[in-house]
Amino acid sequence: MYSLVSSTSIAALFMAGVGPGLVWVGACMIVVAIYAARHPELKGKKGPGLKQDLIILWRAIPSLLTMVIVIGGILIGWFTATESSAIAVVYCLILGFAYKAIKVADLPRIILEASRTTAIVMLLVGVSSALSWVMAFARIPQMVSNLMLGISNNGTVILIIMMLILLVVGTFMDPTPAILIFVPIFLPIVMTFGIHPVHFGTMVVYNLCVGLLTPPVGNVLFIASRVAGLRIEPVVAKLVWFLLALVVGLFVVVFTPAISLAIPTAMGLIT
Repeated sequence: MYSLVSSTSIAALFMAGVGPGLVWVGACMIVVAIYAARHPELKGKKGPGLKQDLIILWRAIPSLLTMVIVIGGILIGWFTATESSAIAVVYCLILGFAYKAIKVADLPRIILEASRTTAIVMLLVGVSSALSWVMAFARIPQMVSNLMLGISNNGTVILIIMMLILLVVGTFMDPTPAILIFVPIFLPIVMTFGIHPVHFGTMVVYNLCVGLLTPPVGNVLFIASRVAGLRIEPVVAKLVWFLLALVVGLFVVVFTPAISLAIPTAMGLIT
């Protein structure tokens, strides 16, 4: 979606996401390590063992290949980003039958649920696109730009303001409409300070993904709680330190462009 709005290479964005993704993982690992150190009773619980770990990993390889096929196909030039999504769906369908996770009788229900989800997303995209046009017609992006530049002409200060705005917006707005509404406003501003659009894309996506874990919307948070069979309240209480670590990770990504740009630059996807 960010690629669509910013006319940025989707392959470059995919590879730029590796570094910030590792920062996200590292932030969560630090929180888990600290929590484990403060609760020594957890250290007595052993995992399934190396042999079982290897068996699980072996069984997971076909699923892990999904991202290799999707991203690899785009980078090699075998198919476009849109075509890759269709290929991923077909591949996952084959895996579903191979793992015996779905049956032919399940297909009508799956297609109906997918259609409902797609309809909701497309409705959000349509409304957000209309709102973006209205905002552009009313010259709101220029007003916001002038307001921000009136506060400060320092690129660092402007970035911090943008990230704080997106953190707040992400708590009650889905990433898709948030990108459609705010990226056309913010991107021209940050580019005047020499910030690469690919780097800005990783900032925005990382930022809004934090919102997916944050009430009151927090779609991922509610789905995970439902899958685990837990009430949302105790989950949120345990989530606070993870959110703080992720926000720190966000600003590490924001102020360290090499984290996002090193891989796509080395691959020749950006200059």
